[in-house]
Amino acid sequence: MSRLIPSLETFAKGSFATAAGLSTVGFGLLYYGQNYLIYPSAFPPGSRTDVPVPTDFGLSYEDLNLHTPDGIILRSYLLRQRKELDHHQAGRVETNESQTDEEFAATRPTILMFHGNGGNHGHRIPLAKVFYIKMRCNVLMLSYRGYGHSDGSPSEKGLKLDAQTALDYITNDSSLSKTPIILYGQSIGGAVAIDLASRNPSKIRALILENTFTSLPALIPNALPLLSPFSFLCHQKWESALKIPLIPRSTPMLLLSGVRDEVVPREHMQALWEVVGRRQGIKASEADGNDEVKGDGQVGEGRSKFVEFENGTHNDTCVQEGYWTTIAEFVASLGDSASISRL
Repeated sequence: MSRLIPSLETFAKGSFATAAGLSTVGFGLLYYGQNYLIYPSAFPPGSRTDVPVPTDFGLSYEDLNLHTPDGIILRSYLLRQRKELDHHQAGRVETNESQTDEEFAATRPTILMFHGNGGNHGHRIPLAKVFYIKMRCNVLMLSYRGYGHSDGSPSEKGLKLDAQTALDYITNDSSLSKTPIILYGQSIGGAVAIDLASRNPSKIRALILENTFTSLPALIPNALPLLSPFSFLCHQKWESALKIPLIPRSTPMLLLSGVRDEVVPREHMQALWEVVGRRQGIKASEADGNDEVKGDGQVGEGRSKFVEFENGTHNDTCVQEGYWTTIAEFVASLGDSASISRL
């Protein structure tokens, strides 16, 4: 037995050392490798090479190569409005015979799209098509760094630079600079939109946010439950709940939430709406007669609204009944452009 005890002691010390070593490696992988979990730009397979283009969907477009301050090229798409669209579903708008296409584009809203963390911007062309064809908006589809054919690797700092670069392009364009700019963000794209609006309070007319979160560390227990004890290691913060109060009260927001979202619990969108309500004196419990609308309030010329879709999950809320009608009515309520036909 006396010979056995030193062996057990040695084994115990060795096991402790091994566990400590594995924990250190685990912590290191979590800390330094989390970008691969948060920004899976290669998923689904082929997303870094197979990027649909608008002409695949019958849309003319401009290939837009945006150059960021840190030397990254973002290969994005711009759908610029024209007086006459060769599409039978094109929304009807008032035009002036003497207007050029560029002058007409300057009278329409501009949508700056921020997509979710999977796939690429080409996968969202059907969404851009609704904005472009039905609502007659200009649309800039940003391709984040490390996504699609864009250079670089994604990170919170990098995506913030990308968003600012896209906004700077719009505000320096001869026609787009005259348009009301509306940010549309899905999932992590909503966090990108909130951050951009908080840093450019005078340049953003409105925000449309779908299935986004209060912060990434707060999301980890649901998205990655096995890693919840280590959420303190998350250095990609995206603190949206802290950024909303920095956005002017006069900037309307439309929050769209899928009740059955399996990635971002509906409580995150509800919490963000509470923050919006505190910012501008809206009672989050108020409703306006629509069973899906859980909060509503008058904000300047537009309305901030929170709308839930009972059957919406993380990736299909955008195809739920009433989704695009809600967005079209919100855009029309901003009062900055000519009327559009109802969807």
